[in-house]
Amino acid sequence: MLTHLNIRNFTIIEELDIDFRPGFSVITGETGAGKSIILGAIALLAGGRADSKSIRPRADKCVIEARFDLSKYDLKPLFEENDIDYDDECIIRRELTAAGKSRAFVNDTPAPLTTLRTLAGNLLDVHSQHQNLLLAKDDFQLSVADIIAGSKAERDAYQEVYSRYRNAVKDLEKTCEEIAANSRNRDFLQFQCDELSTAALREGEQEELETRSNTMRHAEDIKSALYTAAQSLNGEAQSVLQNLKTAVGSLEKIQSLLPGTQELAQRANSCHIELKDIAQEVEAELEKVDFDPSEQEAVDNRLDKLYSLQQKYHAANVEELIGIYEKLRKELGDIDNSDGVLEEKEALVASLRTEAEKKAAALHKLRLSAAKKIEKEMLTRLKPLGLPNVRFSVSVEDKELSSDGADRVSFLFSANPGTPMQPVSQVASGGEIARVMLALKAMISGAVKLPTIIFDEIDTGVSGKIAQQMGIIMKEMGQADRQVISITHLPQIAAMGSVHYKVFKEQTAAGTNSRMQMLTAEERVSEIAQMLSGSEISEAAISNAKELLGMK
Repeated sequence: MLTHLNIRNFTIIEELDIDFRPGFSVITGETGAGKSIILGAIALLAGGRADSKSIRPRADKCVIEARFDLSKYDLKPLFEENDIDYDDECIIRRELTAAGKSRAFVNDTPAPLTTLRTLAGNLLDVHSQHQNLLLAKDDFQLSVADIIAGSKAERDAYQEVYSRYRNAVKDLEKTCEEIAANSRNRDFLQFQCDELSTAALREGEQEELETRSNTMRHAEDIKSALYTAAQSLNGEAQSVLQNLKTAVGSLEKIQSLLPGTQELAQRANSCHIELKDIAQEVEAELEKVDFDPSEQEAVDNRLDKLYSLQQKYHAANVEELIGIYEKLRKELGDIDNSDGVLEEKEALVASLRTEAEKKAAALHKLRLSAAKKIEKEMLTRLKPLGLPNVRFSVSVEDKELSSDGADRVSFLFSANPGTPMQPVSQVASGGEIARVMLALKAMISGAVKLPTIIFDEIDTGVSGKIAQQMGIIMKEMGQADRQVISITHLPQIAAMGSVHYKVFKEQTAAGTNSRMQMLTAEERVSEIAQMLSGSEISEAAISNAKELLGMK
């Protein structure tokens, strides 16, 4: 539960530093004193959107920090799931700078806003006046039924199957579209496949042909160069080999007469042998060079064919053409086998739908049971709230499978005898809706162990004994390790709080400043008396305030 709140430089709050207690607490104050600002700060701690305009004028940044006691709520698994160090005390901090930068921390460790939202959803619930509009939303009413049913595991199991079912449906629809499109293009695909098949493509062929074409195109130059090289090495005239052979003979004649010439003779002889091999290979290459115009034409025609296909199919080389050919073959195969593919995917969709329907039926059974519990408990809670003739029913109707099941849950309501029950959002007055929401929250709080619940003027449209009864309900909610905080303008509710806080504004040299303080017993009497009588506090108001506080 919330144990401490510190706010610095947020709108008109220069600094607010306040402790909170367990049980039922109330917050009072004049309109515009800053109660909504405090809720806005708490919303930022819950991952709400930040606005640098919220920073107090002339301040560099604002800081909002809250401490929560988690020792009684078994929230360690939640922290482990979000990779956050757990401690029995959790500190959440949000910082906004004038430059528009926002940072969040959990236990002094930087954290994304998604983590703050996850934690806040398990630490506190803030019921503002606009939440009464939730009664018009089917998903809210369905969620209430699921909470009372305790069907989280069954709902999670259903949603997992439903997600797979929807994915299978999308895949089937995509396959049908592809088959239809491919069927329309089958003749063209077959023509392309036949064209590439007839081309008898072979990897590496293009490089070989280009090399061969280049050689034939320069055959005369190659042949002339090889002939010149052959004649130079081993021609009839004085050739390199002939001259080298003469040099070897001369060196061999004097190798016994001049030391060192033997080695020179051997090296020269080795050169002679190597050059002789080279001359033979050159002559062999010369014999192979032969220009055949018909072969040149055939090679060039083949290359033209390959180049044309590459341009037509936007391929860089023959290997890519082969890849395109294989893809076309597969597409044609898929078209030819489309009946089998469709049957397989349709069977998967049918199987998953059947499984989803079974799990939806299990959810439906739990929701029907929960509907009876909700009806009984809501009647018990609403009648003492000034609705003696109230009728409340939970309608559970079938609907098409969706992400939350196959049920449409509606809360039906009638406050007067003889008036037919209709959806509560359509027939209930503002005060009646406030009472319905309080009763729902009280019922839900018994099923969900949420540490802190904050009500922002849920007493709108009620007064007198009804307000007092609403205070009693909130006080009961604040028992059993739960903290309930109510922002109220009604003295009957304010008097029910175990702890009473007042929000007020004061003028300082720095400007308007909103403050909050915990009231003493005497201060509570004055505050409630003022709420009863207005600015002029009468003796009768003081006496009435003491009576409300049980001080007589």
